[in-house]
Amino acid sequence: MNFTRTLLASGLVALLAACSNGAQDSAQDAQKSASDAQQQADKAQQAADQSQNAATTQAADQAQQSADQAKDAAAQAQNAASASTAGGTPEAAKDAASNAADQADKSADQAKDAASNAKDAKDDSTKK
Repeated sequence: MNFTRTLLASGLVALLAACSNGAQDSAQDAQKSASDAQQQADKAQQAADQSQNAATTQAADQAQQSADQAKDAAAQAQNAASASTAGGTPEAAKDAASNAADQADKSADQAKDAASNAKDAKDDSTKK
């Protein structure tokens, strides 16, 4: 997971260094959402590791799946942003990047929910 975070951070730094336009901004937003999703997945995994029960493990798996979806969406946003700088239609690239950023944001929210579920399941298991 450290490698993933390093990779995400590297991608974010590269995006921040790029020229800002609509597609780049959306790609940056998607990258941030992917990073947030990975952080939530890591929290869910920590909760699962601490409690070792089926509910927390399932929630951690769901958080990781959401984080992976957010990373995929961030990659799509970056590809769309790259297309706009490589001679593609800027408006189409902006729309594609914006859509991908929205998807990454939704996935990050799902990861946050799953991490919260993992924490709740861990808390429930410690009360018993």
